Amino acid sequence: MTTLITGASSGIGADYARAFAAQGADLILVARREDKLEELAAELRAKHGRAVDVLAADLSLPDAGRDLAARVEALGRTVDVLVNNAGFGTHGALAAADPDRLVEQIQLNCVAVVDLTRRFLPGMIARGNGSVINVASTAAFQPLPNMAVYGATKAFVLSFSEALWAETRQAGVKVIAVCPGATETPFFEVVGTDDASVGPRRTTEQVVATTLRGLHRGAPSVIDGAANSVLARLTRFTPKRLLIAMAGRAVAPKGA
Repeated sequence: MTTLITGASSGIGADYARAFAAQGADLILVARREDKLEELAAELRAKHGRAVDVLAADLSLPDAGRDLAARVEALGRTVDVLVNNAGFGTHGALAAADPDRLVEQIQLNCVAVVDLTRRFLPGMIARGNGSVINVASTAAFQPLPNMAVYGATKAFVLSFSEALWAETRQAGVKVIAVCPGATETPFFEVVGTDDASVGPRRTTEQVVATTLRGLHRGAPSVIDGAANSVLARLTRFTPKRLLIAMAGRAVAPKGA
């Protein structure tokens, strides 16, 4: 079994790699930072004796998915499990944001997820076996002022994944969207502020464990953490205007 993981250089992606290697999977690790990928690959080869390929790539660029699929094919590898983990957020009012950065965010969080899934899913269906894990977020459950694009991209990932779960469940392929809340990763360093962090942070190991349990159950989506699960489900019953106001205050820049 070969597992391809995007955003594998740190955080949740690195712990997905450790978990799948421990289960006996060979790996293809994808991220921009080749040095970090090589460090992780050396660790996993030494500890688990698995084949680990490193493919440095920036999936926020146009045609990155096509190029990555071609490189995987050139390796002669078949992808049995696809983990679409790469993604980032931005914080602040949309009108003040860098438009190019917003496009990169949509490209990475949405376009790359669909592109890579489309490229590797047909092989899974043909073999009658495989899994697609898409990392969404609890941000998917409500509009998120001050992180409007990030919240919308994660709502897209959640909806896309649950629909795909229904399309593929009779084909022997499992699809799941994973919705973590605040997690101890470099995410907030990339965002540039801790103002985007709401509630106690979970560990990457907890997120991975939640993922694997949900995948085993065949769930279309899972929310990591009991408190996050309760809050996400409360959004269904909260009046929309109140919900948007509460969400906006939760991640508002300090002093706003």
